Parts: sequence; C-alpha cells; structure tokens
Amino acid sequence: MKASVYCTTRTVEQAEHIVLELKQAGFTSDDISALLPDRRGTRDFAHEHHTKAPEGATAGGVVGLGLGAGLGWLAGIGALAIPGVGPFIAAGPIMAALGGAAVGTATGGLIGALVGMGIPEFEAKRYDAKVREGSILISVHVDDGHQRDVAKDVFKRNNADDISTGSEARVPG
Repeated sequence: MKASVYCTTRTVEQAEHIVLELKQAGFTSDDISALLPDRRGTRDFAHEHHTKAPEGATAGGVVGLGLGAGLGWLAGIGALAIPGVGPFIAAGPIMAALGGAAVGTATGGLIGALVGMGIPEFEAKRYDAKVREGSILISVHVDDGHQRDVAKDVFKRNNADDISTGSEARVPG
C-alpha cells in the first residue's frame, strides 16, 4: 500500500523535531517533504527581495534559508515563489512537484502541486489555507501500514496538527 501521511506544524522548531524523528525511524530524505512560508525579513534579505529571482521557482542551497539540521537534511531544498501565493521554502519530493508545471499558473499553484503529489483535493485546499496562514506542511511517503503508523505516531508525539493519510489510487485489474 503506497500512501502518504501529512500534518502541519506551527513552528520551524516543531517541524525540525518531526523530521529528525522520522529520520531516526528510518525514513529517507527522499520520503519526507516540507513546505514553509519564506519569512525572511526585508531588513535581513533586502538585496534578494529587490531582484527578479522570486518571480519564478528557483532552487537554492540551505545557506541563508535559516534552517537547522532537520530540515536541512531533506533532499532538494530551496527557495521558490508560487505565483499568486508568495515565497516559500520547500524540501523533498514536494520541491520537484512545485517546480513543475503545476506552479506555472496562479490557478494551479499550491493546490495543483499538492493534488499532483497524491493529496486529495479537499485536503489540498485545507493545507493550502494553513500554509498561507503560516503553518508548515510536512508529508512522508510510506510503503505499508507499519510505516504509516510510525509516521502518525511521530506526528502525534510532536503535537502536529491536521494529521491525515492519503493512499495512491489503485487501478482496477
């Protein structure tokens, strides 16, 4: 059973603890995604906010993103701008989804990318609203019921919000 488990957190520190626990539980950096609003202030990053770089999805390094070991461990981390939504920091498989065609238009934006990752549209809309309000979205891909339970336990132990599971659609045989 291929599935994903999702949650939101209120702080970067909470997200860091979750990612580190998932790593300790055996999940790889390719299994875990994180999406958080880019809250770097203009006084610290004024030179970046006056460039054309935020107008498209741009990958960057961890340097300057202000992320700790947990989120910095994830694959494909970078800063990007989602048209009609704003600047974000993404890591893991969600970075590839957001860098693809789903982000090409403001109407596709974040919801389109989340649906493309297998999140049901109803949940994608809810997560979109939460992320816009400042929450951090974390997802972990699981291969079986045991991994699903482990991921859910990590989320619950760290007081995550909006915990849900989505399964990949099965093609009737």
